Amino acid sequence: MGQRSDAKSKMVKAARQLIRERGYHATALSDVLELSAAPRGSVYFHFPGGKTQLAVEAAQAFAAEQADLIERAGEGSGSAVELISAYVTRTRENLIKSNYTEGCTIAPLVLEGAGEPDLANAVSAAFSVIIESLAFQFAVFGMSRASARELAGVVVSGVEGALVTARAFRSPAPFDSMLAVLVNHAAQLGLAGPSNTSPR
Repeated sequence: MGQRSDAKSKMVKAARQLIRERGYHATALSDVLELSAAPRGSVYFHFPGGKTQLAVEAAQAFAAEQADLIERAGEGSGSAVELISAYVTRTRENLIKSNYTEGCTIAPLVLEGAGEPDLANAVSAAFSVIIESLAFQFAVFGMSRASARELAGVVVSGVEGALVTARAFRSPAPFDSMLAVLVNHAAQLGLAGPSNTSPR
């Protein structure tokens, strides 16, 4: 059972990497098998829904990873501004480390999977998880629920746009500009200092 679960997780990880680099349509199941070193029969054993199911689970894994990253970043931040900076900077550095080859796992699924309801629903759910995770942390720092969700949506939208333009320009400049604007906006809202809420 352990080996089966390991093969499945390796295939999801491989799918995430390939979708980030190539997109959904250009990612073949044979490529996933090769990168994950999983047995050929593993695909339809673990993913009877084929490539669509694999992409759905890749999106879910990405969202869970982002939620965990946001929680840890929140715990290490003293204000909403610090959290924004930590989240944006982490994504910026990961892109640079990949030599501008690895974008967002779920962004390619938005356009390429538009005709597949299961994919569309998975992408919407994944973005919702990420936005709600950020919003929760912003609320911990004293923002109202509505304002926290609004700011979280802006941050996620900014990061997604910066990923695309930074890859196109092969430069972190879009991240730097976006972060400066977000930090300035958050500071104007009075979010640069420590929260007045209870300690974490």
